[in-house]
Amino acid sequence: MTRPSKTSGERPASRVRRHLPTSPWLFAAPGLLVVAVFILYPFVSTVVNSFTDRRTLIPGEFVGLANFRELLHDDMFWTGLRNSVLYMVGVVPALVLLPLLLALLVQKNIPGITFFRSAFYTPVVASIVVVGLIWVWMLDERGLVNSLLEAVGIGRVGFLSDQWLLLLSAMAVTVWKGLGYYMIIYLAALANVPRELHEAASVDGAGAVRRFFTVTVPAVRSTMVLVAALSSVAAFKVFSEVYLMAGPNGGPAGEDTTLVMLVQRTGTGLTGRVGYASAISVVVFVVTVALMLLVLRADRKEDA
Repeated sequence: MTRPSKTSGERPASRVRRHLPTSPWLFAAPGLLVVAVFILYPFVSTVVNSFTDRRTLIPGEFVGLANFRELLHDDMFWTGLRNSVLYMVGVVPALVLLPLLLALLVQKNIPGITFFRSAFYTPVVASIVVVGLIWVWMLDERGLVNSLLEAVGIGRVGFLSDQWLLLLSAMAVTVWKGLGYYMIIYLAALANVPRELHEAASVDGAGAVRRFFTVTVPAVRSTMVLVAALSSVAAFKVFSEVYLMAGPNGGPAGEDTTLVMLVQRTGTGLTGRVGYASAISVVVFVVTVALMLLVLRADRKEDA
């Protein structure tokens, strides 16, 4: 009579894990391959190219910090940095506060509120190209907005020809398109705020405004930090809105160029300076990481 093998009493899953110790990695391999090819490799390649004088059709040679030293004397780089910072300063406060107010408005379960929730979220799923073209047609010299202004006697306004008005118009597009996205995030956070807190504040005589600052804001403060971090990075790396409204040259005399637009303009084409554009990209990466760390540090100080 043959003796049973030692593995006859093992469960099938245990035998699979024993014979295939790398099976979890096999399941993760497709995702890891995508990350390596489309994220990790481009990142490493960009960092390496930033220390070379590579062009589109020329491999280039190692030049050390020459590209970064050139950035310090490049007026267009400082213009792009100024516009990116101004864009972030103008957009982030609006995207932190307005979606919260919008979420409080649509949070109530009243007849027809589902329609308004869908309407507010529609710009999020719309193509940025379509959205940009619609706003360009509206703000054009002969567009809808200027026609209405002329009809009431104000006169036409150069929304797309004035340096600062063009930048403000692009900010308005970013805020309008992002309201619905951050509204959904706030709705999820507001659903976790205990109703008893509002009821207790009401019993103490607190009005709607006071309850907002003493109950709602503290309850969703971590979500506000998250929204601030996400919107800061997105605003600093803005490209599509300004590109569609200002054109590839960045508006009048290129005064509305952002850093990401400068990367695209410098590093593309048959004579593109890939090494110099990579150096700008590294600066953008460092600044965005610094923004994230500053926001997280401020949040930790507030917790302490």
